[in-house]
Amino acid sequence: MIKKIFLSLSFLLVFADAGTLKGKVTYEGRQFKMKPMRMGADPVCGASHSGKVRYDGFKMSDDGSMEEALVWLKNVEYSGSVPSEPVVLDQKGCVYTPHVIGVMAGQELLIKNSDATLHNIHSMPKINKEFNFAMPKVVKEKKASFPKSEPAPFFIKCDVHPWMKSWVLVSDHPYYAITDKDGNYEIPNVPPGTYEVLCWQEQFVKKDRFKKTLDKVTIGAGETTKDFVLKGPPKK
Repeated sequence: MIKKIFLSLSFLLVFADAGTLKGKVTYEGRQFKMKPMRMGADPVCGASHSGKVRYDGFKMSDDGSMEEALVWLKNVEYSGSVPSEPVVLDQKGCVYTPHVIGVMAGQELLIKNSDATLHNIHSMPKINKEFNFAMPKVVKEKKASFPKSEPAPFFIKCDVHPWMKSWVLVSDHPYYAITDKDGNYEIPNVPPGTYEVLCWQEQFVKKDRFKKTLDKVTIGAGETTKDFVLKGPPKK
């Protein structure tokens, strides 16, 4: 009984000292041009949109703010529970929504099919066993999970519609975030300490810029700000 009380008090003290890591992700350089998705092969996909749909792997505002960039801490000790609420990944208009997601190891991933057509969900992790299953139009939900954390984000694709892709971070702790439309992120309740922090955006993986977004940050009680600037080819 005394041991349980001591552990509870220790947890409360750590939680009281916990801080929030927040910041903004921006981009400097020539804008990446996303190619239109060729949906004509499936009439259902084409009819879901009134015009051309471009691949959403680079969402930048006019001021350079980057949406759907991932920020997470490395080498964090976490003994808490896994969220009971599932992370939802929908297939709508023959596009994965959201384009980028974060999920804890062991947390349920609820995959939906909001389209009246066949989809195939094929995960491409490095550590976990990949899954590859079909979702005909009559199958509206499937459940999946990844029991182990992954060293970096990987993608889920649809083998029926090759333009469909979503990126997934599987973490062994909850200290990660995805930037909003203004490029802002916030990671709450971080235990005090010094950590490696990573910022990821899919266009920079292919160009070997991933290592340039690794930095260190010291977090204490209150708010700590860490901004990231992703640099691309210079503007012409």
